[in-house]
Amino acid sequence: MILILVGYMASGKSTIGRILAEKLNYDFLDLDDYIEEQEQTSIKTIFQTKGEIYFRKAETKYLRELLDSKSNLILSLGGGTPCYSNNMDLILKADNVKSVYLKASIPTLVNRLKGEKGKRPLVAHIETDEELTEFIGKHLFERSPFYSQANIVLPTDNKTTSEIIEELNLKLL
Repeated sequence: MILILVGYMASGKSTIGRILAEKLNYDFLDLDDYIEEQEQTSIKTIFQTKGEIYFRKAETKYLRELLDSKSNLILSLGGGTPCYSNNMDLILKADNVKSVYLKASIPTLVNRLKGEKGKRPLVAHIETDEELTEFIGKHLFERSPFYSQANIVLPTDNKTTSEIIEELNLKLL
C-alpha cells in the first residue's frame, strides 16, 4: 500500500510520515526530496532557473512514477502538489493508495511557521503574525477543496504526534 500525506506546510506531513513509516516498516519519501534527487538540484534552483511550470510538470511526472511503484510507501507531498495538474485525481484513482489530509488550523500553522520562516522560502518575506495569518488563510481557502478530497481527513490541532499516529493507525485498519 502507498499512504500519501497531504496538507499545508508545517502540518506535520514529514514528521508524522517518518514516524509512521518506521512503525509500519514502510519506506518514507518526501516528494520534494525525491524531485531534488532526480533533478540533481534543489527545488529553489528549479524555480529560479526553469520556472514553476517546469517544476509542476516534473512534480506530476515523479508523483506518477511513485504511484506506479507497488512498494509499501508513505509519501509526503508538498503543500501545492494536490492542487496542480489533476494530481489529486491521480492519487484518488490510483490502485492500493490511501490519502490522508493532516488538517491543522490557521492559528496552529501560524504558530509553527513563524519560527521556521528562514527554512520556508514561501513565507520568508512575511514580517508580522498578522501578515502570516492572512497569507495562510488565503492559501488554505484555495487549497482546502483539494486537500479535503483525501480518503481520511485528520484534524491535528492540540494533539501530540503520538496521538495523531495512534488515531491514523486506527483509521487505516
